Amino acid sequence: MIQLGNFNELEIVRFTDHGAYLDGGEVGEILMPKSYVRREMRPGHRVRVFVYLDQQERLVGTTETPLACVGDYAYLEVAWVNEHGAFLHWGLMKDLFVPFSEQKRRMEVGSSYIVYIYIDPETRRIVATAKVERFLRTAPRADYYRGRKVGLLVQQKTPLGFKVIVDNRYMGMLYDDQTYGSYHTGDRLEATVVTLRPDGRLDVAEGNIGKGRFRTFAEELEEELRRVGGFLPYGDLSTPEEIADRFHTSKKTFKRALGQLYRERKVELMPQGVRLTEQE
Repeated sequence: MIQLGNFNELEIVRFTDHGAYLDGGEVGEILMPKSYVRREMRPGHRVRVFVYLDQQERLVGTTETPLACVGDYAYLEVAWVNEHGAFLHWGLMKDLFVPFSEQKRRMEVGSSYIVYIYIDPETRRIVATAKVERFLRTAPRADYYRGRKVGLLVQQKTPLGFKVIVDNRYMGMLYDDQTYGSYHTGDRLEATVVTLRPDGRLDVAEGNIGKGRFRTFAEELEEELRRVGGFLPYGDLSTPEEIADRFHTSKKTFKRALGQLYRERKVELMPQGVRLTEQE
């Protein structure tokens, strides 16, 4: 079964002046244009190709890698607009279509948007929509436990933090006090599940959580102090931006780690920064 809008491993049947024809099973032969044919290819060889529709709505295979596949959420730039909708760059010769009916607001050339890529059930064409919420699902409680590592796509800034798409399918929220730095729509990062809310949405945090979050950074901070000779010019007066730039963590995490090291009598807190009390 051919997976339209995704990668398929297909056997080469024959060659013509147009390229190589691949065995598509029930859908017949699929052309891989000549520009993707390599010298070492022979009939009977299997090739990994991305299958989509060309300008004439015919199935074609390409060895190029698109920026996203069917079933993915992605942050893509508008290449051009016509009377039917917008067309997005997605790494292939044919741009990805977003009908006006699938746009939250009229898309503009040069701007980028979070979209979901799917196959239109009526036309069987690969299209995208900016109305991604109807495809996002609630996370299964059995799988998304506290402490699980997940991948995020930043969807939108809110007064509380960032709406995020978790593991390419679930709704989530990354609060400002759970981040190390500033993010923007389209950014991707790793995070940890904090809780699965009753509505099925995930609250996530960057890095580790709980006591381990601060203990891990406390160990890193102690190691960094030893590496630089026992003194770092950072403390309570340092800005969150300075902390994030130097240590890639939040000021809250920095202060908790600093407090832990101080209680363990490993550091001395000074107006100019922090110093190790003893060195190996």
